[in-house]
Amino acid sequence: MSLKEQITEDMKNAMRAKDSERLGTIRLLLAAMKQKEVDERVDLDDIMVVAIVDKLIKQRKDSITAFEQAARQDLADKEKAEMLVLQAYLPTRMSPEEVTAAVQAIVASLGAKGPGDMGKVMGAVKTQLAGKADMGLVSAAVKAALAG
Repeated sequence: MSLKEQITEDMKNAMRAKDSERLGTIRLLLAAMKQKEVDERVDLDDIMVVAIVDKLIKQRKDSITAFEQAARQDLADKEKAEMLVLQAYLPTRMSPEEVTAAVQAIVASLGAKGPGDMGKVMGAVKTQLAGKADMGLVSAAVKAALAG
């Protein structure tokens, strides 16, 4: 079963269970997926779905930070709950050590040296680690690998 089919099934199950919070989050995800399909006229595969989930989680993290700074814990808690639902659709993430090792291997294979090669390395890293690692962590690992 593809990730897209799994999300649709989860929506049906949330409807049957009358779990309105989970249902709302899943519908948000499905709407974002549909928007991508319509805008780009493509059928989404699992990698594209993971990228959409990643983007939505990043938005939730930014919102949580903003709400906590504004002392709106109620809204921050709602965003955290949505983030937990979305994280269920991500594959198991690589540990920071695994990310560092993978980035160093890619840098070595490309023969990249110095910050000028950052774009070339990030392009290669994104294709290999998409959905498997937090891109913020990956970016920091690439900077460290190219600096040293």
